[in-house]
Amino acid sequence: MAQPRPKSETTRAPKKPLSGVTGRRKRTGEAARQVVLSREARHCRAKFLYYFPQGFRDPTYLDWERGYKWSAHRRWETELGRDAFRALLAAGEYGAIASRAVAIESRTNLLFSFEKMALRDAVRTPAGARAFAQELFRLLHGGGNLQSRFESWRDMVAGLPRRQTRVLTWPLVTVFGFIAQPATHFFLKPTVTRLAAERYGAPFEYRSRPNWQTYKSLLTLARQVQRDLAALRPRDMIDIQSFLWVQGSDEYPD
Repeated sequence: MAQPRPKSETTRAPKKPLSGVTGRRKRTGEAARQVVLSREARHCRAKFLYYFPQGFRDPTYLDWERGYKWSAHRRWETELGRDAFRALLAAGEYGAIASRAVAIESRTNLLFSFEKMALRDAVRTPAGARAFAQELFRLLHGGGNLQSRFESWRDMVAGLPRRQTRVLTWPLVTVFGFIAQPATHFFLKPTVTRLAAERYGAPFEYRSRPNWQTYKSLLTLARQVQRDLAALRPRDMIDIQSFLWVQGSDEYPD
């Protein structure tokens, strides 16, 4: 393998202190259980540990991959946790909800710049902000099954006002669920994730237009990797997304 190298200034995660994420926990029966990995999965695990020898508790991993994502989640909990979100909705503060969500995401490098701009333009109008706020709350906290909530959210994003750049992309559709509820939702960067799934030897049913079957397949892939890596004690989908990013991104060459 090539020697590890620092990320470029444009991709390096901002250095932020982590609280409550590095403490050791007792192994559960699931974590302690022996898992038989495929040859491809063993290679992916070895690659991850080559770059981050201490696994998901490695200081460099926390700095490069987990830190800024966890910081975004913590800020979301403070500014748009369920109770705060509901109160803003009840007060009709749709613009405030949209502004907070956009501001929290803007401190990450999860979306491309064109997606960030398209989103800001889309929620700048009162109608766009209202649709965004209502459907995002439903996705995160509404009733019904995840499929119906995801599809309703997807349809809302597809209908947001647009100027030049399209709003309906996989990263934009999945980023807010991932930031708000990393125990449940997964963030999809299509090119990297598809390559990572191929290298891991796991099926991933991908279609370019956001749809439930692809998202369901993504969650299935994530849960499989989470089970396979139980001995490394992944905490949530942030760890699993970061693991797959290492497999598919050219930032981490073999």
